[in-house]
Amino acid sequence: MLTKTFSTKDIVVSYYINQEKPLWNVIAIFYVLSGYCGGLALLVLHNIWLNILGTMLLAHSLILSAYFSHEFMHGTIFRSMRWNTVGGNIMLWLNGGCYARFKDMAQEHIFHHVKKLDSVVFDLPAFINNLPAPIRGLILALEWLYFPVISFILQFWALTAPFWNPKRRDERLRVIILLIVRSSLFTLLGLVSLKALVLYFVAYTGMVTVLRFMDAFQHTYEAYPVGLPFPKRNDVYEQANTFTTLISRRYWWLNLLVLNFGYHNAHHALMKCSWHSLHELDRDLFARQQTQYLTLPQLLKNYHRFRIARIFLGQGTAVDKQGNLEFDNFYGAVGVSFLVKA
Repeated sequence: MLTKTFSTKDIVVSYYINQEKPLWNVIAIFYVLSGYCGGLALLVLHNIWLNILGTMLLAHSLILSAYFSHEFMHGTIFRSMRWNTVGGNIMLWLNGGCYARFKDMAQEHIFHHVKKLDSVVFDLPAFINNLPAPIRGLILALEWLYFPVISFILQFWALTAPFWNPKRRDERLRVIILLIVRSSLFTLLGLVSLKALVLYFVAYTGMVTVLRFMDAFQHTYEAYPVGLPFPKRNDVYEQANTFTTLISRRYWWLNLLVLNFGYHNAHHALMKCSWHSLHELDRDLFARQQTQYLTLPQLLKNYHRFRIARIFLGQGTAVDKQGNLEFDNFYGAVGVSFLVKA
């Protein structure tokens, strides 16, 4: 738990909500769009070093597009939610989260903030255990090798939901059209350069891996099946079960590589604070609180250590009875919460 009770009363909330840095947004969004197009162009060339550079640039652009999707869901880029929706749809198109409606994705993510819990529709352990042994063994082997096959399974499950979930059957035509258009574009890329198509998949897999790593240790919320009554949770519970996962505390600018997404306690304390100001908000709210900060070596160690265990054991616990960090039972989550609609 936190070492002391924090309060947004300690800061000028309006400063963080209303602080606008349009140049930061323009530069970052331009980087995402130009990096995506430039990276794609580099994939079709015949120089292997340019291919490697293109794969890395494309992967990073996809990663930032996902985090910009998250920013647009919170309405932190534009004052008008209409323009945030436009921006969110563009980013979701890039990262493949476009099969669900942006407004539905946003509502589901804000629910996570307001209710301070995770709702569960897909029973992952039961699904894995009920698979035929060879398939189960292949999935676990791929996960052991750090290939995020379960994340792809969850994405496929969400994509096909309109065809087996009666509540979402109105989304069928949308999904069919998007599948035809996107499949045609990827087919065209493959016809131009099969190598480029393979490298695109490598870049996309890199995106999924980074997003999953960043998402894995940010919460120890209780998970409740959809349909059951949800308990009421307060801000103390929220912060005690939320963790800040930074690339570096000393060099704050390194966290811009993931659009400051690691400042998760600050983000949950004030979810309308834009990405470019989260490091300031974190400093003002939590500068003297050490417990909720997880270092990159700690994160990497547990991500490696529990890459199979977390599939069956859930997120685990991160603090002992005295409120001290305890990593032996902090398994982490599987998947990327804000890009898959339940």
